Amino acid sequence: MSPPAIIAPSILSADFGTLGSECSTKIAQGSDWLHVDIMDGHFVPNMTFGAPVVTKIRSHVARPTEPNGKGTFDCHMMIQEGMQAGIAIKPDTPVDVLWDILANENEKERPDMVLVMTVHPGFGGQKFMASELPKVKALREKYPNLNIEVDGGLGLGTIDQAAEAGANVIVAGSAVFGAQNPADVIAKLRETVNKYRKE
Repeated sequence: MSPPAIIAPSILSADFGTLGSECSTKIAQGSDWLHVDIMDGHFVPNMTFGAPVVTKIRSHVARPTEPNGKGTFDCHMMIQEGMQAGIAIKPDTPVDVLWDILANENEKERPDMVLVMTVHPGFGGQKFMASELPKVKALREKYPNLNIEVDGGLGLGTIDQAAEAGANVIVAGSAVFGAQNPADVIAKLRETVNKYRKE
């Protein structure tokens, strides 16, 4: 069976004045992960925040990944401690750039997850780009056990398309943080992904 549903609200849609409590509330409401967009002006045109903000968020979340109790990680330490590493592709990037990376003979050098951007990254609240879903479908067909994340414009009106294509990790910022009942939205997103999971 393909991997389980993972719902990860993007904190870009949170109220930054109450970010800590918003993050802990979203976990309590059923989120599996929080999606933290760290933008440095290179992969995307703008900047968000860095390690100090992430460290503060972690102190508000009931179950942060905590390798050896340290608050800052480098990539090698993260992998040694069992954390997962992923790779992202933008809308203009063809999916075939991933094939050699995902087929690496050294399992430790393969990403654990692929993030397919369904908007041009950098800003929240953009319209979902269904044109990116063939990438998700191609990844799922070739790698049935891979965590495939989609980020951008996802909500109750677009989740069926993403889940049917094969996405199992759903980043939904505005749909969750802007909802009257975030727990209900999280549950519906999860239910929809699970409906499309393949045996």
